[in-house]
Amino acid sequence: MSFSSTTKNELCQIRGEDRCCQIAELSALIKVSGSIGYARGKGLSLTLTTENPAIARRIFSGFKRIFGLSAEILIKQNPTLKKHNTYLIVVQGAEEILIALKIIDHSDGTYKFEDGIPEGIATKECCVRAYLRGVFLGGGSLSDPEKGYHLEFVTNDETYAEALSRLMERYDLAPKIIQRKNHWIVYIKEGDQIVDFLNIIGAHTILLEFENIRIVKQMRNDVNRLVNCETANLNKTVDASYRQIEDIEFIMERVGLDYLGANLREAAEMRLENREATLKEIGEMMDPPVGKSGINHRFRKIEKIAADLRVKLNVT
Repeated sequence: MSFSSTTKNELCQIRGEDRCCQIAELSALIKVSGSIGYARGKGLSLTLTTENPAIARRIFSGFKRIFGLSAEILIKQNPTLKKHNTYLIVVQGAEEILIALKIIDHSDGTYKFEDGIPEGIATKECCVRAYLRGVFLGGGSLSDPEKGYHLEFVTNDETYAEALSRLMERYDLAPKIIQRKNHWIVYIKEGDQIVDFLNIIGAHTILLEFENIRIVKQMRNDVNRLVNCETANLNKTVDASYRQIEDIEFIMERVGLDYLGANLREAAEMRLENREATLKEIGEMMDPPVGKSGINHRFRKIEKIAADLRVKLNVT
């Protein structure tokens, strides 16, 4: 089961909300996943479509609790193998319901559809949270945090996408909007903000799982970063040691180590005896001990002497 489906299944278990919150959630569901039809003599019909059976049951129960009616549920089997069924929740003669949910306005005798978020639907704090939950149930998706952080909502027009974005901004969220074919997508890609949103809509169990995955990923990234850093430092140490030994052996073969003087010769001999040691370790072996910067300074002098000697002897 996908991370989105698990999240939606948890949200469908939420019960005991006030009527105003149930209306807000159902209004949002209709707005993002519903379609309205008209037939002469039959009036308006409403159809909501979902592939999640838990959402289908929640919509059916919502109509029953709020309006006391039994909607018709149709199951459309997908002929493609391993694909989920599609559930259609159909309400005939839906004009009064659509007006009550503020999806349409019929006050002047004509049908007018609300482009944005209906006024009066998401005013109270509890209703705003319920409305956002309905939007997620109807048109939201959440990526598996193991693969990346991405929360999005598919909407049908720019006006509604902008209204939804403003509603989310009330909680200090910063969603972005893009157009994808004929849809407008409201999305968030920051892990912290996705966690905040899950808390807002009441998905607390999936929130904890999301956070656990984030923590493990962060620890894994930190370990990899440390390993990479240690590997890079080790490579630098090996490369530096190789160059130093090469210079020392060149000087020893051509003019002898006495050419270096007492301090530099001591450092050179210590390097030859401890080829894999770090500068700090070599410095600590000296008598008296020499700091890392001091021993590094000596090897730079040896490097300069070797370079000058190569020029003098015309050795490339």
